[in-house]
Parts: sequence; C-alpha cells; structure tokens
Amino acid sequence: MDMLTIGAFAKASRLSPKALRLYDELELLRPARVDPETGYRYYAAEQLGQARLVAWLRRLGMPLARIRRVCALEPEPAAREIGAYWAEVEAETAARRDLAAFLVDQLSPSLRKDTTMLELRCSALSDTGLVREANQDSVHAGARVLAVADGCGPGGAPASTAAVRALTFLDDEPLSAGGVLNLLEDAVEGAARAVADLVPRYTTAGAPDGGTGSTLTAMVWTGSQLALVHIGDSRAYVLRDGGLFRITHDHTVVQSMIDEGRLTPEEAATHPQRAILLKALGIDTSAPDLRLQDVRAGDRYLLCSDGLSAVVPDEGIERLLASAPDPDAAVRALIGAANDAGGPDNVSCVVADVAEAARA
Repeated sequence: MDMLTIGAFAKASRLSPKALRLYDELELLRPARVDPETGYRYYAAEQLGQARLVAWLRRLGMPLARIRRVCALEPEPAAREIGAYWAEVEAETAARRDLAAFLVDQLSPSLRKDTTMLELRCSALSDTGLVREANQDSVHAGARVLAVADGCGPGGAPASTAAVRALTFLDDEPLSAGGVLNLLEDAVEGAARAVADLVPRYTTAGAPDGGTGSTLTAMVWTGSQLALVHIGDSRAYVLRDGGLFRITHDHTVVQSMIDEGRLTPEEAATHPQRAILLKALGIDTSAPDLRLQDVRAGDRYLLCSDGLSAVVPDEGIERLLASAPDPDAAVRALIGAANDAGGPDNVSCVVADVAEAARA
C-alpha cells in the first residue's frame, strides 16, 4: 500500500493538515496508519477520493454529521443523500428569501401616513392533550393582551397561571407605542416574581423543586403595533401575504446547538435534550426578548405552546392558519391537528387577526 505523509496527502487532496487532523478527530477521514512513537499520520493513496468528497461536501455547506453519513454509504445511496440535502438547501433558501423580504418590509421606515384604523379579533383555546393527566398551560386573549404560558415542574400549572395573570392588567391600561415596552418590561418582572414566589410551595424539605417555572410568549396591542415579550420555547408566528414567519427564537439547549452549527433542525427534533430550557420564568434570571412588531391589515398572528410546534410541522401550521375562516376556527383546527398527531403534551393556541376597524 502506497503511504503518503500528512503533508503530501494534504497537498494531493487540497485539504490543509489542520483540516485532516479535525476530520480524523471527527471520524470523517481516519489515517491509514499512525506512528505509535511520534503520532505522525500517514494516509493511503486510495483515500484521496474520500478526502476530496469530504472537501466538496464541506464546500456545499453540509454539516459534519451529515457528511459522516454520506461517507458511510455506497455511491448510489450517497448520491441520493446529497440530492436530498441540496433539495433541503434550496427550500431553506426560498424560505430565507421570503423571511428577508419580510424583515426588509418590517424594518423599513414608512414614508406615508397611514390613517387606517385597525383592530384585533382573537380567540384562545387550551387542551390537556391525549397523554398528560393535567394541563399546565395557560392562555389569554383579551382587549389588548394575548398570552401563552407553558408551566414546568411540580408547580407548572400555577406558575403558568401566575405568569399570564401578571400581564392581564394591561388590558385596561391606556397604551402608546412609545411607552408600551416599558410597561411590558415591568409586567414581565412582576410575572417573574410571581412565579418565583411559587417555588417554595412546591419544594419538599431537603429536596429540589424539580424546576418549577413557566415559559411566556405574549403580545400587547397598542392600536397600531404589537409589543412582543418572549422567554422559553413557546412561539409566536405571523401569517402575512400567504407566508408563515416565526418571530420568536426558542431558548432551548437544542436551539443553541443549531445556532452553533452542531446540530441540524432534523436532528434537533429527536434529540434527547430537546425539551431542556435555557431560559424560563422562575428558572433563569436572564432578560426576555422584548420588541415592537409592526402590523398590517390582513396579518394573522399565532401564539402557541410547544405542544403544537413539536408535533405539527410549520407547513401544517401554515396550511391550517391560512384555511381557517376566523380565529376561533383556527385555534380549534390547530389543537385538533396536535391531538391527531398523538397529543403527547398540553397544547395551547391564541390566534389574532389584524383587521380594519368598522367605521361608524
């Protein structure tokens, strides 16, 4: 067997020695022999084909975990896997293009004065699901406040209830776009205190409380904008111009791994740590996400617990939101879909339509 030093093999394969050492550690491309005394790596000339394949797949942007799968396949299945990956890239690129257009529209300053009066028409529904014995979710759809909270731990149900109740006073507050974020920030601090106050009640002597806390995803209507607050893995979406856009970012272990490129969204769906939160009321003191959301007549907003998003893919959510005639029909259809998928968790939804106000 012809053997090449790591330097010669790097030059022939057009991979750097540093990359070859990394691929060795990741078991993507193991050297044919390692000198037991010096640790120096030697490669067989027959490995050049695999080395070039790894380099090409990296240029495609394929994650290392998926490259490992491709390299383990025979040529024809490997070709199918690469084709499937590229189809996913094209679909994701199209979705990112739509999201970019949405963000450009969202962030562009408006040069026209829009005097159209808008109003919210909303509905909320929560369901225990088909597996859990109790419902630890809470929802609210009031005159101004829309909220979903998903409790966790032994005091999950009262924690989610306390989180939502801490915001509902804003239904009766006179709000302006300029001051709503300050009011909402104060309200969320109150929600965090309310949840934290519950922890001792659900802690047995000498034992931890098991992580009593709650997610919170809420929006407050000013009459022209929606103020958004988010912590945890409940979600907010907007259906606009026929496209569905997620406007929150999950505060979870697997989402952080996706952000770092260590995990694909497909791998995250079955990861054993997919339910572990990095941020939640009562569990973490980090500040929640807080911002203003511009709205348009015709927008349809969805707030939901992970009992929906974990079992119904975004494509299904988009289809159900787009086809429902009104918010009440939408929340019923979404919860029905979650239960049709097995209903493994409590599921809660708030749907709100932005519509032109009826003129007197």
